[in-house]
Amino acid sequence: MQAVSGMEAVRVLGTVLCVLSSAWLPAGQASRMKSPALPIQSEREPLPSKGVSGCSFGGRFYSLEDTWHPDLGDPFGVMHCVMCYCEPQRSRRGKVFGKVSCKNIKQDCPEPNCDQPVLLPGQCCKTCPKGDVDRKATESLFDGLEYFQDKEDDLHKSYNDRSYLSSEHMSTSDSKTEFVALLISGRDSWPSSSGVARARFTLTKTTLAFSITYQRMSRPSVLVFLDSEGNTAFEFRIPQADTEMICGVWRNLPKSHMRQLQEEQLRVSMVTVDSKREEIQGKIIKHRALFAETFSATLTSEEEHSGMGGIAMLTLSDTENNLHFILLMQGVLPTTESKSPLVPIRVMLQYRQHTLREIHANVTAHDPDFAEVLVDLNSRELFWLSRGQLQIVVETEGHDPRRISGYITGKKSCDTLQSVMSSGDALTPGKTGAVGSAVFHLHDNGTLDYQIQVAGVASDVVGVTIEMKPRRRSKRNVLYDVTGDFLPATAVGVVSGRGGRALGSYGRMEARHIHMLLQNELFVNVATVEQPEGEIRGQIRTLLYSLEAKRHDLPFPLAGQFVSPAVQTSAGGHAWVSVDARCHLHYEIVVSGLSKSDDVAVNAHLHGLAEIGEMDESATNHKRLLTGFYGEQAQGVLKELSVELLRHLDKGTAFIQVSTKMNPRGEIRGRIHVPNTCEFGSRGDVVEEAEFDDLVFVQDPEELKKDPHTCFFEGEHQAHSSRWTPHYNPCFTCTCQKKTVICDPIICPVLTCPHTYQPENKCCPVCDERRAPKEISSEKLEEHPEGCYFEGDQKMHAPGTKWHPFVPPFGYIKCAMCTCKGSTGEVQCEKVTCPPLTCSRPIRRNPSDCCKECPAEDPPLLEEGELMQADGTRHCKFGKNYYQNSENWHPRVPLVGEMKCITCWCDHGVTKCQRKQCPLLSCSNIVRREGKCCPECADDFSKEEEMMKMEEKKKSRRH
Repeated sequence: MQAVSGMEAVRVLGTVLCVLSSAWLPAGQASRMKSPALPIQSEREPLPSKGVSGCSFGGRFYSLEDTWHPDLGDPFGVMHCVMCYCEPQRSRRGKVFGKVSCKNIKQDCPEPNCDQPVLLPGQCCKTCPKGDVDRKATESLFDGLEYFQDKEDDLHKSYNDRSYLSSEHMSTSDSKTEFVALLISGRDSWPSSSGVARARFTLTKTTLAFSITYQRMSRPSVLVFLDSEGNTAFEFRIPQADTEMICGVWRNLPKSHMRQLQEEQLRVSMVTVDSKREEIQGKIIKHRALFAETFSATLTSEEEHSGMGGIAMLTLSDTENNLHFILLMQGVLPTTESKSPLVPIRVMLQYRQHTLREIHANVTAHDPDFAEVLVDLNSRELFWLSRGQLQIVVETEGHDPRRISGYITGKKSCDTLQSVMSSGDALTPGKTGAVGSAVFHLHDNGTLDYQIQVAGVASDVVGVTIEMKPRRRSKRNVLYDVTGDFLPATAVGVVSGRGGRALGSYGRMEARHIHMLLQNELFVNVATVEQPEGEIRGQIRTLLYSLEAKRHDLPFPLAGQFVSPAVQTSAGGHAWVSVDARCHLHYEIVVSGLSKSDDVAVNAHLHGLAEIGEMDESATNHKRLLTGFYGEQAQGVLKELSVELLRHLDKGTAFIQVSTKMNPRGEIRGRIHVPNTCEFGSRGDVVEEAEFDDLVFVQDPEELKKDPHTCFFEGEHQAHSSRWTPHYNPCFTCTCQKKTVICDPIICPVLTCPHTYQPENKCCPVCDERRAPKEISSEKLEEHPEGCYFEGDQKMHAPGTKWHPFVPPFGYIKCAMCTCKGSTGEVQCEKVTCPPLTCSRPIRRNPSDCCKECPAEDPPLLEEGELMQADGTRHCKFGKNYYQNSENWHPRVPLVGEMKCITCWCDHGVTKCQRKQCPLLSCSNIVRREGKCCPECADDFSKEEEMMKMEEKKKSRRH
C-alpha cells in the first residue's frame, strides 16, 4: 500500500529525517543538508493557521510552546523517545513566529530504582511496576461514594468551613478548575451596548466548557477569546436559539493559552452582527465563591448604555438560614485619582420593590468586590428565594446615585442534573443487575422537572423518592415522593422486564433543597416489593456540558440484566447516543458501581471498556470498541460506522455494553435505538448514478475542511473512510484513513479461460465471450442484470465478474476471490488455494502476497545509472539507498536507529512499509520489553523469567 497525501507516513518521515538530522549537526553543516530523496513526494494540505503564530510540522500546526512526539503515521507510529518543541522567536520587526527543535529524550530517562523495570506502552522510559504506594493512591482515586464512612462531625459541618474555598485550593487529584467573567460594554466604548453577561468556565485537562447567560441585548452571534496581546485565540459561532443561555466547548487549548488562563490574562468578547451591532467583553478570572455557589443574579442598570453591570454569587449555610453572597461590579463606583477612596454603598434585598434587608458599607473603586452575609432568613424570605422573586439591589449613596439590580435564581448552567441508580449504591448494597436513570431540570421559579426510568429490578416497584443523605444507617430522610407519577413497564411499553417510568414536575422545592440539589447532596431511591428500603439508589450529580451527545431526552439504561446471560452485578449505567448529519455516532456513558474493589489490576488500569454492537450474538463482526475509561464517565465520537451497524441503530437492534476484567463478556448492557437515514454508512448526503461503479457521495466542502481527519489529495478534500478512483491513474483505488491517503493498484484476478482481451476503459483483461463455448454465453449471466453490491469496496459488480476484495485500510486481499453470482445476485468469496511447490524453502515475495513461491536466483546489484535506465522491473529508492524489486529492509531514522519492528519492501518501484502485527491481549497489566516489537502480559513475562532462571540453575548444577 502506498501513502501519498494528508499526513502520510513518507512525507512526515522525510520531515522528521530532515529536522532531526539537522538538530544534531553544526549550524553550517545542517544548513547544507537536504531532505533525503524519499520514494513519494506528497501534496501539502493548506494549514488553517493563517495569521496565528506557531509551528508547522508534518502537516500539522502547533501553537507556540507546544511540545509533541512526532507521529510518522502508519506503520511507523509515534516516536515516543523524540520530543519536539515549538520555540517562540521574534523577528527584527517584533513579529513572533515559531521554530521547531527536536531532541532524543531517551538519554534523559532516570534510572529506575528496582530490579525489573518495565516499559509501558506509549512511554520512552522504563519505570518500576506500581507498588503499594501507587496502588493506594489509585484506590483512593477510584473509591466511590460511601454513605456511612463520613465522620459524624462531617455530617453537621457548617457551610462556613468551605464556602470560600477557591478551586486552586483543592487537591491536585481534582481535575476541574472553574473561572468566571463579567461582560459589559464601557460607557465610551464602540460599539456600545446595554447588555450584561455572566460567563462560567470549567477547565478539564485541555477542554474548556462554558455556560453564558446575558440580559438586555439581542442574542450574540460570535464569542471570541482574546489572548494577552489582544489576538484572537478561539472563535465560537453561537447557534441561534430562543433562550438566553449560550453553551459551548473550546477543545485542545494550547499550553500557552492554558498558562494565560491560569494567570488570568485571557479575555472574552461577545458580538452581535444584526442591524444593531453590540459588543460586550470581560476578563476571565478565578474566584473563591465559584466552588460553593448555588444561587446567582445578573445585575443590570435601567439606563441605556450606562457601562454598568455586576453579578452576585450566593449560597446558603448548610445548617443555618444564612445567605452568603459576593458581588462583582464594574462601572458602578466612580473612578478617582486618590489611591483608596471609600465609596459608600447600600445593598438591599427586595421583594416587589419592598426592601426586606439593607446593608451599608464602604468600598473602593480599586477593589469593587463586596462580600457579606444576610443572617437568619425567615420562612417567607426563603420561600421567595426558592421562587426566584427576591431581588438584590446595589446603589451608591450621595448625589447622582448609580444603581444596578437583578433577580436571584438557582445557579444557571448548561450542565445536566442526572443520576444513575444501581444496587451497589443502595443503603443495603446488593448485586441485582438492576438500573435506574434520571434526568432533572430546575426552572427559575423553583419548579423541578424529572424523568426517571427503572429497569431489571427483581420485583415490582413500590416507591420512588428523592431523599437526603441519611443521618443514620437505618433511617432514610425522604424529601419528595414521586411514586404517584410512576407507571410500570407494561403501561409504558418501552422498558423490558420489571420497571417503568416516572415523568412529572415538582413545584414546591424549598430554597434549602435547591441548594442541596446543586451541591450534589440529594439522592433518588427506588423501593421494590422484595426490598422495601430500596433495591437501587443513586446520587443526583451535575454532569459537565459536552457537545458529544444530546441530553434532551432520557438516556438509554445499561443493566446487568440486559447482558446475555444476565449478570448479577452491583453496577448500573446510562448512555446518551445520537447520530449527526454526517452519520457520525456521538456517545456519552455514565456508570456507577462497576466492579473494581475486588481486583487491584482494574484500579491500576482501565476501569471499563465500552463497545457497541448488534443484538444478534452470532454476528460478532459488527461489534466495535468505543473507548476504555477510568472513573465513571466516557464520551466520544465514532466516525467509522458500517452500513449494517447504522441499520441496527435505526431499527433499535443495537446495544452498548460495558465490560470489565471481572466480566469481560459484558457487565452491563442496554438496547440502543437511534433513528437515522444513513443508508450508505458514515458518509453524508448521497447522489445515485445509473452506472454500477459510479455511486458518488457528496459532502459539503466547507464541512470537510473542518473535519481534522479529512484528507487533501489532488487538490480536493476527501472525507475520512471514503474511497475513490484517483485522476492520475484510473486503475488505482484510494481510501482516506485519518488524514492519510492510501492508494492501491487494482489486482487483476487470474483468468482460466483460453481467450482474453483488454476492453477500453477497463483495468483488467476479461474472457472473450465471443470465442467462448456457448454453454457459458452471456445469456446466463444476464439472469440477474442488476449485479452484486459488495460491502468491502461499496461498489456494484456485473454478474459473473470476479475480483479480489478490497478491505480498507489493508487494500486488496490476494488470498480471497469474490464472484458475483448472476442467478442470485449474491457475492460469494472463497479463499484462494495455493499451488503445490517443489522447492524445500519457499518464500513469500511480498507480505501482502497470499501464496509462497520458489525463490529464483537473485540478479546482481545494478549501479545507480543502470537502475534508472534498466528495462523491465522497476527498483526503489528509499532515503539514500536503492533496493531491488521484492527486497526487504528495516528503515533507519535519525536519533532512533534501525526500526526492526517495521519492514519495508520494494514492489515494482513502489516502496511499501508495514509494522509487525501484534496479537490482541486480554490481560490488563501490559508491559513492553526492550528489543521486542509487541507488548506482552506481565504475568506471562514473569513466568518466562522464572522459567529462564530455573533453566540456568539446572545448567549450573550439571556443570
